[in-house]
Amino acid sequence: MAQGDSLMKVMKRIIHKSHSFTEAEWWDIKQQVSLSPEERQKAAKELKTRVFGKTTKDVRESLNKK
Repeated sequence: MAQGDSLMKVMKRIIHKSHSFTEAEWWDIKQQVSLSPEERQKAAKELKTRVFGKTTKDVRESLNKK
């Protein structure tokens, strides 16, 4: 499975053509607010995996090892 495939399972691709930057910004905010907390967490986890890979350490682990 390609990296982008798993994100597509998390989020449905929606295209919206706006007539102004303000309209586009407002529509983007409405889309983000409409996601459930679980959907936001899944998307954030997928983006983290895409950027940092699957073998990254949890930040909390490094803070607890003082």
